[in-house]
Amino acid sequence: MVATYEAQSQPFTTHFAEAAVAMLPIGPSTKVLDVATGTGAAALAAARRGADVTAIDFSAGMVARVRAHDVANIDARQMDGQALDLPDAAFDAAVSVFGVMLFPDWRAGLREMARVTRPGGSAAIAVWKSADGAAVHLLLSQVIRRLYPDNVTPMPCTGLAELADPGRLAAAVVAAGFSGPAIAEITHDFKLNVADPADVDKLFEFMPHWSGLDADQSAAVARAFRSEIERGRVGDTFAIPSTALIATAPRP
Repeated sequence: MVATYEAQSQPFTTHFAEAAVAMLPIGPSTKVLDVATGTGAAALAAARRGADVTAIDFSAGMVARVRAHDVANIDARQMDGQALDLPDAAFDAAVSVFGVMLFPDWRAGLREMARVTRPGGSAAIAVWKSADGAAVHLLLSQVIRRLYPDNVTPMPCTGLAELADPGRLAAAVVAAGFSGPAIAEITHDFKLNVADPADVDKLFEFMPHWSGLDADQSAAVARAFRSEIERGRVGDTFAIPSTALIATAPRP
């Protein structure tokens, strides 16, 4: 799973991670926490600026991948982002890029980010602007809504839907313990490799929306999905524009 994520998603999410890090006053010796680091896109971006980075993730596989980068100023640890084993006010900046929104208790994740950020420090939280997420999830949900508007299975993470609205995201950041959030909107294309149609078909089985369809509906959606790709592909690539909200806020 880690290898698949890194190959398909990291080049895409890195654009957003680098943007989030660039929005914070991060430089040499800044103490930075990257919550739900994944394969380390935000941690690596902060480390390139000279920061001392602690990168945490639920997944041992993800943590191992970050450690494999062998970057001296990144300390990668397996840890629950909803209950950080870290002291209060230990960091100058905290970042979460498409991480906290997926937590079962995303409110606890935001509160923990605030707890470990020192007064005067700041945080950046990136979430998707759509409750359907981004990339292939987003395109598939759009196709299903067009054909079968009553058959869209909700994504399993409530934070994904709750934080997809700028106003609700800002309110959640304030409720967690930050103040005066600014919300930026950024769009990048997910570039889906469509050279092999069989590989495209394999994507469906990982999509929550797919589970709510019967056999006839699945076949119709697959045809419509492939038709979208054929109309919009450029060579072996199909671009799916995906928009993120990035909240930045100081810790009072």
